[in-house]
Amino acid sequence: MKLACQEGMAPSGALQEKLDYLAEYGYEGIEFWGAQFIDTDSSGMRKERVAEVRRFTENHPVKPSTICAGYRGALLDANRHEREIAIHDIETLLYAAGEIGAVGVIVVPIFGSPRIPDLNPYATALELETELLCRLLEPLSKVAEKAGSYILLEPLNRYETHYMNRLEQAVNICHRVGNPNLKLMADFFHMNIEERDIPAAIRGAKEYLAHVHLADSNRLLPGYGHTDFRSGFAALREIGYTGYMALECGIPGDPREELPKCAQYLRAQMG
Repeated sequence: MKLACQEGMAPSGALQEKLDYLAEYGYEGIEFWGAQFIDTDSSGMRKERVAEVRRFTENHPVKPSTICAGYRGALLDANRHEREIAIHDIETLLYAAGEIGAVGVIVVPIFGSPRIPDLNPYATALELETELLCRLLEPLSKVAEKAGSYILLEPLNRYETHYMNRLEQAVNICHRVGNPNLKLMADFFHMNIEERDIPAAIRGAKEYLAHVHLADSNRLLPGYGHTDFRSGFAALREIGYTGYMALECGIPGDPREELPKCAQYLRAQMG
């Protein structure tokens, strides 16, 4: 398993310096925010950003791990225009991920409450959302194939979204769509709220798990809360997971002190 950190959490403003700091602190990957790769004026890819990332990471020990969301619109919006914007941006990010060598693009179907009406007894809002999501993910997964990257569905806790809170729910979507370039990711912060048994949830997602986010129970750096990372990491080892685990959390102090300390703590939890 490889430790990664989101770009915005690393010290300094220049990418080269961020990469150097992360390598020094013991990290092997860097996760980027998706909006940086989208040119909102032309609605295309920001080629200069892709070129910058490729230039600085090509011969660097710290490699691009993933692109985290950052797209406009929402896949499960009732407004067709909002869905089309999300589809376009996700496609752009999938190609950007392929070009920089990242695993894929983290996708949250919707934040907050339902935007699609409940049409019960014909269908509930949840049933309609699931049907719509699968219909949208089928062609998007084929784009991921062409781009050489993956769609990474992220379950969030109930306070951030009403839809897809647990790993098993994302597994069901992946299984239903049936495209090998549709995967899921596991976030320890969200799992701490939603999963009854984190190691069991990880084992149940074995076939589709392709990325991990790290944050403690209070959404600070691991080690500042009460999450049992050791048992979760043991489950990851058990299923043969060797991918990135990226920090997505607050830093309660100076990153130059806290990030190396966190890497040391996490490696101890890995055993």
